[in-house]
Amino acid sequence: MEASLPSTRDVFTEALRAVLETWPVLQIAVDNGFGGAYSKQKAEWMVDAVQQYFQQNDDLQQYEVEDFLADLMNNEFDTVVDDGSLPQVASKICQLFKQCEQGMLLEVKSQIAQMVQRKSSGRAKATPAQLPADNEEEESEEDERVTEEPMECEEEKGGSSSTTPPQEQTAGTVPSQDAEDGWTVVRRKK
Repeated sequence: MEASLPSTRDVFTEALRAVLETWPVLQIAVDNGFGGAYSKQKAEWMVDAVQQYFQQNDDLQQYEVEDFLADLMNNEFDTVVDDGSLPQVASKICQLFKQCEQGMLLEVKSQIAQMVQRKSSGRAKATPAQLPADNEEEESEEDERVTEEPMECEEEKGGSSSTTPPQEQTAGTVPSQDAEDGWTVVRRKK
């Protein structure tokens, strides 16, 4: 018996799954339950929803796919994608769809294999932005010194007002106040 060749639709669905499973924003949303108790099922459903979107609409443009993905992320995971990855993901999906339509299934399969390999090498994780307890005391002492120095300078300069931002803000760290508010800071690797 000969093994049947995969259909264009099956290859595109597999490619979509690979793209979405390697999209850090979606994986962070799933891993942290932003979509509720059924986050993993919603991510799987997204593959079918996007595949159906492509099947029902002719000649989709990248911006239309971006809007569709942004709506799905917002509605299903309460997540606004503002890390710049949305155009990249939409572009990749459009490219894979065109390649599938042109019958370039081997090339698409090769790209899927590359994405799966990248996925297994590491996944993005969201971590709460918290300062270690020991550093908080040291930084509060440093903040006191920083705020004392401008006061002495103001007296020497005859009352001219100069303000110096706290050292923790100029160093590019997130103030501990954000962690207390319950927000999670997701940073991009450089």
